[in-house]
Amino acid sequence: MTPENEALLEAVVGAHRERDRDGLPRAHPAWHDLDEEGRLEAFEAALQARALEAALDPEHLSTTARAVLADLYTRR
Repeated sequence: MTPENEALLEAVVGAHRERDRDGLPRAHPAWHDLDEEGRLEAFEAALQARALEAALDPEHLSTTARAVLADLYTRR
């Protein structure tokens, strides 16, 4: 993997997502710069990252799970 692809992968795997004007999460811009193989690798790496986050969290929640729950509570 090239250094450029490694940087893209690192950006995509992070949990932070920009929001659109309706407050919905948007795909990371780097996602669109990865080829199919890179996207599959990013997906696998994200699964591992979220599992580690959940393992370290007292309530066993990943940052993604916390963001989804926060959205559910604020959209009532």
